[in-house]
Amino acid sequence: MKILITGTSQGIGKAIAERFLKENHEVIGIDRQKASIEIDGYTHYQMDVRDYNHLPELSHIDILINNAGTQNEDDIDINLKALIHITEKYGIQDKIRSILNIGSASAHTGAEFPEYCASKGGILAYTKNVAMRIACYGATCNSLDPGGVLTPLNECVMNDAVLWEQIMNETPLKKWATPEEIAEWAYFLTVTNTFCTGQNILVDGGESINYHFIWKD
Repeated sequence: MKILITGTSQGIGKAIAERFLKENHEVIGIDRQKASIEIDGYTHYQMDVRDYNHLPELSHIDILINNAGTQNEDDIDINLKALIHITEKYGIQDKIRSILNIGSASAHTGAEFPEYCASKGGILAYTKNVAMRIACYGATCNSLDPGGVLTPLNECVMNDAVLWEQIMNETPLKKWATPEEIAEWAYFLTVTNTFCTGQNILVDGGESINYHFIWKD
């Protein structure tokens, strides 16, 4: 199958791309950084997802994975508006099998920077909208909403012992996911899955169900 993934140069996007390449799928990546994958079957377009006038003309995309995102840098324009534009261009068509949007646990809890939460919250609603519109093609659309993931973008807290202890105290499983673990979820939701659609799948180590109940012993 032909897979289009945005944000493939590092972290979750790179892991997802490598997971599909492992299964001999054709993978196309779009990222504003240079390619970091050198495997047969991978094609890289170095560009900003907001550069709507120069997006490549691609036909017969089977699976679209919207992964490109940022934090505190035009979040709504990149995380939401560009995602919508990419989806409308490549995903809403009769050859599509599945669309997956990489959201965030923050969309469910609101526990992060305001514009970031708003951009990811918009993805939740847009996912349901797209799921309804591509159901006529027998296709699915879901969002995968991770909590903490061990990526280069999160090293500022991963390498701070005090902050890391505080984060682990809020995470019942006492760990963060690896990019490869999130990639397995992405593969399942787009290839194995054919019936779950319009859902926002929260994968956060239990952080969102954590609460502090105070009572007398």
